[in-house]
Amino acid sequence: MSIRNKIDLKPQISALARPQAEHARCAINEDGTIIYANEAFYQLCGINEGQRNYALDIFTFSENVLDDIHDITTLPKGDHDVHINGNPIISGFHFDWLSTSDDKRYLIASATDDALESDLEGDLNLLITKIQNSAARIETTADNVIDIKPTANDFAEFVLMTHDIMITTDEQGRIINANNAFLESFGYTSNELRGASFLNLFNHEDRSTVRNTMLSLTYNANKENNSDQIIDFESRILTRGKQARWVEFRQKCVNGKIYALGRDITNIKQQQSNLERRQKQLSEAEAIGRMGHWHWLIGEDNISWSEEIFRIFGVDQNQYKPCINGLTDLIHKRDLGRVVQVFQRAIIEEKNYDMEFRIVRPGGDIRFIMCEGRCEKDDTGEIIALYGIMQDMTERMLYEQELRQAKDASEQAYAAKSRFLANMSHELRTPLNAVIGFSEMIESQMLGPIFNEKYIEYATSIKDSGKHLLDLISDILDMSKIEAGKHTLDLEEINIKDIIDRAIHMINGRAAEQEISLRTPEPEESDINIIGDRRALTQILLNLLSNAVKFTPAHGSVWIECCKKDTYISLKVCDTGTGIPPNKLASVLRPFEQVSSQYTRDHEGTGLGLSITKKLIELHNGSIHIESSIDVGTTVSVRLPYGINTAE
Repeated sequence: MSIRNKIDLKPQISALARPQAEHARCAINEDGTIIYANEAFYQLCGINEGQRNYALDIFTFSENVLDDIHDITTLPKGDHDVHINGNPIISGFHFDWLSTSDDKRYLIASATDDALESDLEGDLNLLITKIQNSAARIETTADNVIDIKPTANDFAEFVLMTHDIMITTDEQGRIINANNAFLESFGYTSNELRGASFLNLFNHEDRSTVRNTMLSLTYNANKENNSDQIIDFESRILTRGKQARWVEFRQKCVNGKIYALGRDITNIKQQQSNLERRQKQLSEAEAIGRMGHWHWLIGEDNISWSEEIFRIFGVDQNQYKPCINGLTDLIHKRDLGRVVQVFQRAIIEEKNYDMEFRIVRPGGDIRFIMCEGRCEKDDTGEIIALYGIMQDMTERMLYEQELRQAKDASEQAYAAKSRFLANMSHELRTPLNAVIGFSEMIESQMLGPIFNEKYIEYATSIKDSGKHLLDLISDILDMSKIEAGKHTLDLEEINIKDIIDRAIHMINGRAAEQEISLRTPEPEESDINIIGDRRALTQILLNLLSNAVKFTPAHGSVWIECCKKDTYISLKVCDTGTGIPPNKLASVLRPFEQVSSQYTRDHEGTGLGLSITKKLIELHNGSIHIESSIDVGTTVSVRLPYGINTAE
């Protein structure tokens, strides 16, 4: 026999008469809760009637008879094998859906051991009544659980647990009571506060504000019978040690009492103050650097700008709203496509980026902008935003343009000067050679005797002046070639001793005229071979010796030192001359620089000797260093490597 789907059509069915023991049976509502079960079911399942039980916590079906989400309403009626509370022994149960007259559905589960032929405890209506009573009892219990309200004792416990400040005063502001949170936080005792003025607890500057709130509360509560008004305010309360702490208050007046509920927000205020200070520092730093930051969420039209970017773009932050369309209107038309490509590439390639572009301010002013950006990713690694900085580089760009123009003009002028000097020097050497040659002929009386000795003296002066002028022109030509990069080295293996001997021979006559002693290193000390240009090395040493003899007074000394090192040789030309002032040491190696002014110097020259020497040394990958003391002497140290890297 099966239970029919609509049982309310027949109020009763006959009970079967076999006197058997009661079989396990239960009723389950559509959410899976067992709302009724007989004693045999409780004993079979080992559960209590007083607790809420769920069918799927008790029944485990041997076959997949429920849907994927295990909804009890999808269980088909009929016989099913189940495990009770995880018991490995299979029990048979018959399941059938029962609909009551109030259109509620219940699943009836009955043990199949003759269960369908057993006693239904009188009639089916009685079973339905039990099911409905059980469902009503469960719903009532659930409602009671939800609607539990805290008692006065509960509120008292909450008050003791809270960190909020609670103070009660009368309408005149005299303190009636304060909770422990206030006493512990501000260091007062109950006896000190009872009857004291609430206003006196506040910082002097805030008392007028607190007084106005209390007067407003009491006035509205008494005159307008309005006890629901709540006023919020922030103020500073003084601790017992006179330390001010910020408190956020809510006040309400009820039945002649003012209730004040507050919380200490001192730390929040300090954090806000620190944040405002840092934001101000950031704004000031951005203003100094003409740099601002921005942020754009991909897909949105709006862009977040810092205050400085508004100034960079020349727009009012109170009137202009940064957005993609507005930004494209401000970017120079010739740069717009490139800017868009850079942003698109950053999103696609997920890389940082930087670029320079121009903007046109509303007034027509063109500015140069440098933008550096980064990609912002979410937890899954997807790019969700772009952010970065923009800096106004207009002044720097204009300055660089001016520098480039000045550099180009300087290079052109320098090239013109070099060409002029080279041409003039070449043109001057030809007539000078003729002057020198003819003066030598006159001096030697090659074509016959000259009876007036004055003519011979004049011829000698003409020859000496011509040679001096020729030396000056040669120096200028050498300097022009070096600076133009046209001076090439004829490299060969050279013995330093030969170079020293040759230079000493050439300068020896001049030193003897000034009664200056010349000393050279021992032969074994200078017997060193290096790779270099013989003519250039001879000119280096000759220039240094010539300067040493020129600036050394009579009876002075000039000597050469030579030392062999691991990777280079060291040559030193020393003298006991007049020396070089410390403030001139850095400039004597520059072209046309001389120690004395052109009006007071005692020695003639172009000031190119040391400059040419320095250039020739550098062409050999060497270096020069000068040490000097006034009226003591000068030492010029030259380092020359054993070989030259021809790739340089």
